[in-house]
Amino acid sequence: MKKNNLPPNNSVSSEHLPPGEHIVIEESSAGGQRDLRGILALAVTGVAITLSLFQLYTAGISPLAAIYQRSVHLVLILVLVFALYPPIKSAARNKIDIYFIIDGILILLALLIGAYIWIEFDAIVERQGDWILTDVIMGSIALVLVMEATRRVIGLFMSAIAIIFLLFTYFGPWMPDLLAHKGYSIERIVTTLYLTTEGIWGLPTGVAATFVFVFILFGSFLERTGGGDFFIDLAYALTGRMTGGPAKTAILASGFMGSVSGSAVANVVTTGSFTIPMMKKVGYKPHVAGAIEAAASTGGQIMPPIMGAGAFLMAEFTNTSYLYIVKIAIIPALLYYLSVLFFVHFEAKKEGFKPMLKADLPKVK
Repeated sequence: MKKNNLPPNNSVSSEHLPPGEHIVIEESSAGGQRDLRGILALAVTGVAITLSLFQLYTAGISPLAAIYQRSVHLVLILVLVFALYPPIKSAARNKIDIYFIIDGILILLALLIGAYIWIEFDAIVERQGDWILTDVIMGSIALVLVMEATRRVIGLFMSAIAIIFLLFTYFGPWMPDLLAHKGYSIERIVTTLYLTTEGIWGLPTGVAATFVFVFILFGSFLERTGGGDFFIDLAYALTGRMTGGPAKTAILASGFMGSVSGSAVANVVTTGSFTIPMMKKVGYKPHVAGAIEAAASTGGQIMPPIMGAGAFLMAEFTNTSYLYIVKIAIIPALLYYLSVLFFVHFEAKKEGFKPMLKADLPKVK
């Protein structure tokens, strides 16, 4: 099978670093992430490896109590987020600035809220309902860290939704009649969200820590070992000579990748870098090419067997077999992709787009 030609990496290799320079932070092509070098890169890699090994161990070898497993999972992810994602887009990426120092403090706070759970959990259980000031302080820090990490990775909108509902919980007595309730104290809100499994250590975190992470890990392993290139080449070989070939390639490749990654973003990054330029080359307008790739990649979240976190959450909430969820999701997923294929086909017919040249297609043996 012919290997896809990846675009050159714009990062600077280590051999070009000035003598004696051990830590360099550069602008990365991965959505504004820091590109760490030297000791910092080794430290972040160590955290990522530790997280992966911990997830594999607790998922299949020796399960931990729910709150212990979920707290380790979330704390290590917070460490990675604050290390890799700067707080603002304009933050310097070629030096260690004030924002990097602030993130170092946030990392220490993330470790602190995890350590408090691990060390004090027995005492927390004993004083259930009789919370102390330290519980409230640690819980407040935890909530702020989670919302800040969410803002950096997903965006302000998601954090704003969480803040709105927290305010609604507190200001219940002052709400209009239909929305009014007795309200809850700050202590009650914070301790429920931090010291029980009804908040940030709840079922969604448990599903992510037990099932989702493992599947995403193996999906990434498949991609890094060439599985992504195989899916893209196979899609090109199957659809390249059809009307609207590159667009249909994007749809099939995204479906294949979505079945093992379950992530719309990873899907776009993996397949879109090849399919979007090819669609533009045959005549698709840039916004149409981007929309087709976005629609196809989003469908990866409902394509069995991975389906992002959706399948696992549905299985947990409904107490239904995961395999049954996967089975009944096959037809809706296929119908979704079929509808996108129909759109692409009719768009190509209307615009008179021609198939790809045979010489441009990969050879699948």
